[in-house]
Amino acid sequence: MSIDYLLHESPVGFAVFKVILQPDKIGNKLKEVQAAAQDLAKFGKTVELQGFAPFQGNEDALNEINDISEGIVSDFLRATLETNLPKKTVTLGVGDRNLAGGIRSVLPKVSCETSETSEVVADLLRGLRQHGPKMIKKLQTGDTERATLGLAHAYSRAKVKFSVNKHDNHIIQAIATLDQIDKDLNQFSMRLRENYGWHFPELAKIVTTETYPKLVLKIGNKARLTDDDLHDLAAVLDDDEGAAQAVIKAARTSMGRDLSEADMEIVMSFAKRTASLAAYRKHLTGYLSSRMNSVAPNLQALIGDTVGARLISKAGSLTNLAKYPASTVQILGAEKALFRALKTKGNTPKYGLIYHSSFIGRTGAKSKGRISRFLANKCSIASRIDNFSDAPTSKFGEALRRQVDERIEFYASGATPAKNAAVMQAAMDSVLADIQVEDPTATAAEDVIMADGVTASATEQALRKKEKKAKKEQKRKHGEDEDGESKKKKKKSKA
Repeated sequence: MSIDYLLHESPVGFAVFKVILQPDKIGNKLKEVQAAAQDLAKFGKTVELQGFAPFQGNEDALNEINDISEGIVSDFLRATLETNLPKKTVTLGVGDRNLAGGIRSVLPKVSCETSETSEVVADLLRGLRQHGPKMIKKLQTGDTERATLGLAHAYSRAKVKFSVNKHDNHIIQAIATLDQIDKDLNQFSMRLRENYGWHFPELAKIVTTETYPKLVLKIGNKARLTDDDLHDLAAVLDDDEGAAQAVIKAARTSMGRDLSEADMEIVMSFAKRTASLAAYRKHLTGYLSSRMNSVAPNLQALIGDTVGARLISKAGSLTNLAKYPASTVQILGAEKALFRALKTKGNTPKYGLIYHSSFIGRTGAKSKGRISRFLANKCSIASRIDNFSDAPTSKFGEALRRQVDERIEFYASGATPAKNAAVMQAAMDSVLADIQVEDPTATAAEDVIMADGVTASATEQALRKKEKKAKKEQKRKHGEDEDGESKKKKKKSKA
């Protein structure tokens, strides 16, 4: 297929070029042909400028480039194409595939070829990007470079500020940092127990919580412990005087050896680092909870901070998670097991990251698969509400959590759960009452409730069949009546 025209989207405006000399497809990959495209004198004989429509300013250029990135044909671009293209059917070379689809829908007589579908279009557009500013006589030297720099800054700045109120990127970074801190903290705690265990091995059996590094810093050399330190140790152990007394008693009869001052200094420094890392982990957990409460409150109320943040991180953003179907959310995080099962034709996984929620653990072994599907469905609903709602609220998440609890109880004892429509309506009424807004659907007509899987066309077809059957029945009865009357007339005539 020959290419008639080319659309060149430059930072200064739209340019339409007419292809004068059709390139040869067979020798397109030859070194001589590729070198000719780099020469302005030779490339200038292939295309010529048909029309140029400059942008009025940086704001117009930014709006146009945003529309092009989304495949939208603006009024300005449409007017440019209608002005410079003939009314007959032509073939236009375009760089973006989505934009080509938009042009075809707006201008039916224009068929589009892109760089992906035609190598000729790719080579011609490559030459326009290189020689385009020199072939547009209205431009001066340096205009295109300055416009490119300004538009690139504006476009990047707009993309960064696109979702300034949705801090899901901070959630992704926070959960990744939290996971790394958990690994490091476990490693540090193990090393600290081994190091300080040479001096006071009995302490690891008495204290097994995260307070171990703080207690090591408080004790230091075990030989200095006395009964006067009871209250200080109890303050570190959450006012547990029994454990503090056990520590003092164990220090007196400990089998550990003494450490030199240099060794004790290293151990204390390491304990200080471990305690500070534990304190930072606690602070980061609080930060993650506050971010989840502002970005995805319903998902947080339904499945918790950590699991909800991991779902957002695995999807890439809250918007991506909202686009996923419930079946994808259910196995999100178990991709390796899924593809391994598909390859070996084995059983596919029932759950991914949602396995770490408390709902799966509270469910019986026979119902784990069913409750995982139900939970994934509710997570999908919660993420969509969080992503598309203007005012954040956790009312829907709390209602969805109650539904999951009722479903677990139903699987265990057979208690009938509440209907989804009633639960969602109650949550909606609560939200509208909080923001003091009346329900806009209260006075609206009720929707026709149809059975699952029954479409409108299927319903119309069933009605037509029913009417056709009724007409046949009516004709049959009418024919029987006529036969009866004719028989009566024959009998009378014979008599």
